[in-house]
Amino acid sequence: MDLNLKNSHFIVGGAGSGFGKAIVEALVPEGAIVLAVSRTESKLLLLKKRFPSQVEYLVGDITSDEIHQKILKWAKDNKVDGIVVNAGGPPAGGFDDIEMEQWDEAWKTIVRWKVALTKLMLPVFRTQNYGRILFIESVSVKQPIQNLILSNALRPAVVGFAKTLSREVADKGITVNILAPGFHATAAMERLFVKKSELQNISIEAAQAAFEAELPIRPMGKPEEMANLALWLLSPLSRFVSGQTISHDGGMVDGIFG
Repeated sequence: MDLNLKNSHFIVGGAGSGFGKAIVEALVPEGAIVLAVSRTESKLLLLKKRFPSQVEYLVGDITSDEIHQKILKWAKDNKVDGIVVNAGGPPAGGFDDIEMEQWDEAWKTIVRWKVALTKLMLPVFRTQNYGRILFIESVSVKQPIQNLILSNALRPAVVGFAKTLSREVADKGITVNILAPGFHATAAMERLFVKKSELQNISIEAAQAAFEAELPIRPMGKPEEMANLALWLLSPLSRFVSGQTISHDGGMVDGIFG
């Protein structure tokens, strides 16, 4: 299928690993030009080496105002078609494990920066009457995950924000959607294996098996599988889909609207 992405321009956050990296690797074969953003320059250099003519990169913390201004400049200079709003998640822990300072920080790292970056990008998309905004969140917005209270509590705020925004910009050719990944083979998931093994005094292998036991479809997902879904949502073909939170979870959400 031709997704009509040749010579289109995208910004991808968290591009050094996990879902961000997988989305970059999916966009490039479609002919897209990508600004890859990550704090780890060595990982970005590897992408640049593999795709020298199609990947540009920006080293820094995508949650910071400084990086937002650099992203905005690239977007204006390149008539950007879409942005993947993505970064690492909050620390694991239950209610008794998380101090108030961590709650305050989680507001900034889960919600605030996404609102701020979107505010900067919207005028660009409005001017050109086209844009794709895709947030990478977590299946925790639909079904709480044990020992992830910060994610369970604050990521749903992004869903409410994105849904409301999608209605406000619908007449400007701008779509706003969310992907809600479940358990995938990523570095973030490996950290959860370690945390579970410590809490339950079991091996990391046993912790991984316990997570996978929750999945109707096994083994757990691969980032590149979800990247294929992201490609379509970033393409012109997804014109009639907006304000949606789409799970990519191997069937783990129990609700009928999972």
